[in-house]
Amino acid sequence: MSASHGRAPAAVRPDVPRRGLRRFTGPRTPRPETCELCGVVVPEDGHRHLVETEKRALVCACTPCALLFDRPGAGAGRFRTVPDRYLADPGHRLDDTAWDLLQIPVGVAFFFRNAALDRLVALYPSPAGATESELDPQTWQSVLGAGRLAELLEPDVEALLLRRSEGRTACYLVPIDICYELVGRMRLLWQGFDGGAEARAALRTFFEQVERRAKVAAAPAGTAREGS
Repeated sequence: MSASHGRAPAAVRPDVPRRGLRRFTGPRTPRPETCELCGVVVPEDGHRHLVETEKRALVCACTPCALLFDRPGAGAGRFRTVPDRYLADPGHRLDDTAWDLLQIPVGVAFFFRNAALDRLVALYPSPAGATESELDPQTWQSVLGAGRLAELLEPDVEALLLRRSEGRTACYLVPIDICYELVGRMRLLWQGFDGGAEARAALRTFFEQVERRAKVAAAPAGTAREGS
């Protein structure tokens, strides 16, 4: 999931997808999805993904293969299983000034920590795919670093997903693969300057599903509740 300014990460660019992302980025092929480690056929919807850390790419995996790499360091760290947790932090609010600091020209963005580069990568959907926005460490710390989700974020395999809508910003911790799923859908559906009605409807449905799955992140141990 490497990235360079102004274009999508080479390993997961929607125009050169891995098998695990093809159903999000173009017409479906008649061939069944298969685990890229053992070759067994996997369900088109609902199978797991791994991050191939050296190439920073997503690959499909069956459940047994995904379980093999479920712990950090397994398999010498070559693969990491993308977790399946969704968390929300309703208390972490971003105002317009904070959002402007992120330099995101649209209302949706996701952020993940690249372990190899040891830095945060900020990406947003566009008609061209996933586009990077430069984000210096100081901005990251002041805008997002104080939130409880940032403390829980697993490098490479999870992302902070933000949506700015109607004067408020929702923040979620999500599996990294669904962020690229969103990028692929927006690239397919985008029309005109603002994306068009179909893309907006798909975006709304996507975040409704995230909201249903997300659990409120627990406060760190020893943190006093508001008003106590």
